[in-house]
Amino acid sequence: MRVLFVCSQNYMRSLTAETAFNSAGGHEVRSAGTLPSARRRVTGGDVRWAELIFVMETAHIRQLERAFPEELAAKQLVCLNIPDEFNYMDAELVARLRSAAAPYVVFPEVAA
Repeated sequence: MRVLFVCSQNYMRSLTAETAFNSAGGHEVRSAGTLPSARRRVTGGDVRWAELIFVMETAHIRQLERAFPEELAAKQLVCLNIPDEFNYMDAELVARLRSAAAPYVVFPEVAA
């Protein structure tokens, strides 16, 4: 499955998800941010590529809906409700990402 993780800046939350889960269970994972200052800003191509899109906060849903209404048609968009209070690759962040995503996709444990 092709999974896109989106947060604001693409420095902590979504980048952690991409790093931790890419290729886990055969999934392809990308990450991006919604803000102009993001490390990697989300594009319409990212949205079209994704089969499943996870956002960290409800504000990200609104931002994506405004920017990519046509690309989001028929896409599964899920808010994980993970606040911007973690550092990159924080163990608690990885655990929360895994737990929040579990109803939608399984990311098996991977060796560090």
